[in-house]
Amino acid sequence: MYRLRLETLPAPLPAVPPRRSPAAARLVRPALALLPLLLVGGWALADRRAALEGAARLASADPWWLLAAFACTCLTWLAAACVRQGALPDRLPPGPLVASQFAAGAANQVLPAGIGAHAVTLRFLQRRGIPLPRATASLALYSLAKPVARTVVLLAFLVAFPDVLRLGALVPDDRTLLFAAGGALLALATTAVTLVTVRALRRPVLGFLRTAVTDARELHTRPSRVLALWGGAAATPLLQGSVIATVGFSLGLPLSWTQVILALLVAGTAAGAVPAPGGIGPVDAALVFTMAAFGAPVATATATVIGYRVLTVWLPLLPGALVLSALLHRKVL
Repeated sequence: MYRLRLETLPAPLPAVPPRRSPAAARLVRPALALLPLLLVGGWALADRRAALEGAARLASADPWWLLAAFACTCLTWLAAACVRQGALPDRLPPGPLVASQFAAGAANQVLPAGIGAHAVTLRFLQRRGIPLPRATASLALYSLAKPVARTVVLLAFLVAFPDVLRLGALVPDDRTLLFAAGGALLALATTAVTLVTVRALRRPVLGFLRTAVTDARELHTRPSRVLALWGGAAATPLLQGSVIATVGFSLGLPLSWTQVILALLVAGTAAGAVPAPGGIGPVDAALVFTMAAFGAPVATATATVIGYRVLTVWLPLLPGALVLSALLHRKVL
C-alpha cells in the first residue's frame, strides 16, 4: 500500500528557464559596441581645451621628430602585448593580442588605475578559453612586473648617470619617506587582518595565490616567456620616455634623452599611486615639475607634456574605440 501511494504521486514539474526577450538580446551587442564611442565622446567634450591647445602646438613642431614619436608610440602597444603574453603560459594569437592592447589603451583612458585595460584583457583571455583564475593571475603578474621593471630601470639610470642627472629637489625628505613607509605597512597590515578575520575571502584569495605562484613558477622556466615579460616591462618606460623626448625635441626642449627618461620614471613613481584615468593629471603635473627641475623652461615642458598626451591619448583614442567596438561585434571580446 505504501509503495502504491508513492508511485501515484505526480512527477515534479520541470524548471522553466527564464525567458529572454529577443529584442533585448539583439540590442545588447550593438549597445556594448557603441558604449566605447559614447565614453570617448563624453571625455572629449570634458577635456577639449587641452586637446585643441596641444594640437595647435604640435602643428608648429618639427614633423620628423613627431614621426619618430609616433613610431615609439606604436612600439608601446607591441611592448604591452609582449608583457601580456609573457604573463601567461598559454600561447595567444599575436594579431588579436596586439589589437586587444590597442583597444585596451582607449578603455584605459576612461577608467582609473588601469581598470579599463585589465577589463578588456580579461575578457579577451576568457574568450580564448583561459580559465578565470589563470587569467586573473596573469593580470596580477602583469601589474607586478611593470612597477618592478620600472624601479630596476630607474636604479640603472641612477647608477649609469650619477653626474649628468641632477636630482636636487626631486629627492623626498625624511618625513615624506616616513609617511610613505607607514602607509605601505598599514596597507599590508589591513590586508592581513582582513584575510584572517573574514573567512569568506580567505579561500578564494588563497586559491588565487596558489594559481598565481604555480603559473609564475612555470613561466620562469621558459626563457621566451621570461624575455617577453621582463623585457617588455623594462622596454615600456623607455619607449614612453622616448615619445616624450622626441616630442620635446620637436618643440626645442633643452634636455637630453636620459634626463627625459629619468623625469618620466621619477614622475611616474611619485604620482603613480593616484588613481587617475590613464595617469592623466597627477603624472602630467609631476612630469612638468621634474623636467623644470632638470632645467627646462616651464612653458616648453608643459607644451611637451600636452603634445605627448595628444599623440598618445587623443590621436589613438577614436581608432582605439573603433577597434574595441569591432572586437566586441566580432565576439573577440
